[in-house]
Amino acid sequence: MPLTPDLVLGVDSSTQSTKAVLVDAATGAIIQKASAPHPSGTAVDPHAWLTAFDTATDQMLDRASALAVGGQQHGMVALDEHDEPVFDALLWNDTRSAAAADDLVAELGGPAACAETIGSVLVASFTSTKLRWLRDHEPDAAARVRRVLLPHDYVSRHVSGGDPFTDRGDASGTGYFSTPSDVWRPDLAEMALGHAVELPRIVASRDVAATTTSGLVIGAGTGDNAAAALGLDLQPGDVVLSIGTSGVASAISSVPVADPTGSVTGFADATGHYLPLVATINAARILELQARLLGVDHAELARLALAAPPGAHGLTVLPYYDGERTPNRPQATGTWAGLTTSTTREDLARAAVEALLCSLADALDHLVAASGQPAQRILMVGGAAQNAAVQQIAPAVLGRPVIVPEPGEYVALGAARQAAWALSGATSPPAWSAVTSQTFEAEPTPDVRTSYAQLRHQI
Repeated sequence: MPLTPDLVLGVDSSTQSTKAVLVDAATGAIIQKASAPHPSGTAVDPHAWLTAFDTATDQMLDRASALAVGGQQHGMVALDEHDEPVFDALLWNDTRSAAAADDLVAELGGPAACAETIGSVLVASFTSTKLRWLRDHEPDAAARVRRVLLPHDYVSRHVSGGDPFTDRGDASGTGYFSTPSDVWRPDLAEMALGHAVELPRIVASRDVAATTTSGLVIGAGTGDNAAAALGLDLQPGDVVLSIGTSGVASAISSVPVADPTGSVTGFADATGHYLPLVATINAARILELQARLLGVDHAELARLALAAPPGAHGLTVLPYYDGERTPNRPQATGTWAGLTTSTTREDLARAAVEALLCSLADALDHLVAASGQPAQRILMVGGAAQNAAVQQIAPAVLGRPVIVPEPGEYVALGAARQAAWALSGATSPPAWSAVTSQTFEAEPTPDVRTSYAQLRHQI
């Protein structure tokens, strides 16, 4: 009788939902998948993530031999002595801590010193800035904080039931972990909050973080970008442009990257390497807003955009609708320039797509400049990467071919691969089948980026 293959469960606890995939540990083949929504907003009750986890993993958790969780980075889960949240979890895209970020950078000696200390220049996304905001605006809640976790730590502990744990990839986005030294800096957490707190133990990606009484092996888990890199099996020279709620340009590096300008965050990855990354707050929602304003769905938005010429007859959009992280303009709003009585619906659609792609092209430029490593391949993933206009216009704006992997839950898949790695005890992640992809090419349109840059400098 043939042996039953080990099944592993990968979970993506993202901003918008929990997604779970049950995977064959040997081949990477997806056996089953499910999802459950999260509440909207930039501050949420973290208990909602546990409810979504239970819903999404129902019928799968009991079948798995191992589990790992990938989660949205930076979110502040501040717990009291009873391990209950003292305040809603402030998420990565909550910009209320922008002034706190500036204060902390100054206290660390300025941007260059901050980058040298932790590997990044703090912005409102980082957990430590949210702790400072809590100290200054909710002092009673801040005084009750005993332990601080990240979203993926909180969900992992829901399953393990033991002492909380995290990994270096997610820890590197807190503001109190030194990526260059690969260690916690609890003194920086204390500086942010005003008193000492407990931090989760750090577990290597290949190691078993916990084993439940039922025998379920739990891997360390990691941040969503590191999990996606593991799911895509990124290699040095590969750059990923991810277009979800946020826009992200990331690459694998064998050495830490510390950018004193703050454009590039020097994160760690889930394999012992590093994951320099540039993030934008506004990404897929740029298209969602334009589709809503035009009263069309995304397929029609793409058709309209492709019917307009490059440059949208002079219409340029600076899409910093909800503030922006790169460039660091947390109080910014969106700007449209070049509107005339001749502007068409097609122009409006095209300008939105070009704005999204110019923002990502800027992110790519920052990444290459800070890492000193040219992009050998550009992969584009995320929900908006499936938009036909995005696919066809991207190589024109970027000036080079773009590879679009088949749609997939790569954060959850990367978490599953990490779970399989922990289960195997091997020195490297399991080799799974290569991802199917499609390559897009187009004639470069440098004038589009020039117009975008001019507007960016004016505002």
